[in-house]
Amino acid sequence: MPEVLIAPSILSSNFSCLAEEIKAIDKAGADWIHLDVMDGHFVPNLTFGPPIIKSIRDYSKKPFDAHLMVTNPDDLLEEYVNAGVNIITVHKEVTPHLDKTLNRIRELGCKAGVSINPATSISGLEFLLDKLDLILVMTVNPGFGGQKFIESSLCKIKLVKELVNDKPIKIQVDGGINEVIAPRVIDAGANVIVAGSAIFNGDCVESYSNNIKALRCNI
Repeated sequence: MPEVLIAPSILSSNFSCLAEEIKAIDKAGADWIHLDVMDGHFVPNLTFGPPIIKSIRDYSKKPFDAHLMVTNPDDLLEEYVNAGVNIITVHKEVTPHLDKTLNRIRELGCKAGVSINPATSISGLEFLLDKLDLILVMTVNPGFGGQKFIESSLCKIKLVKELVNDKPIKIQVDGGINEVIAPRVIDAGANVIVAGSAIFNGDCVESYSNNIKALRCNI
């Protein structure tokens, strides 16, 4: 069984004590820290940006995984790198020169990812595999936490797995993932699990640790 990484999304954390939440999920066994950046344009919600990320960077040594749900990622890449992120994922739907964008992310010293919404085809990604470190399959429509997993996503994950084959590209899933859904997406080919409400259920390290273990239990 390949290694599966757990990336808690801080979108579901308690923002009134964000630094403590970062320390808690780190101690609880998170592999990555997932940062859902929303601009209020590409998606209807508005979350946080580089200043917040920079303010919490020192509270964990785990990789910071920034998912940019924004209309203008090319204008913002350097700001997120300077804030301390390690992985930058941009959306296929809003990036007209994806090859150029992925190259720029790598030039800045980050790993590069591309995200695809539920209704978006994987067509074209076959030409970018040498530029990609990660493909994020959205398993809900982006913009809000707590949505129900879209069943047709399993077929897309399998297609991405066939495309990636044995290349060192992570397959990440985000949306509606819990201890029941996790083994299904892993079986389809995913190896990075993003979860928000399924992990930030409870209010202490022990709760978060138990929730992360529940996601791993069938791996």
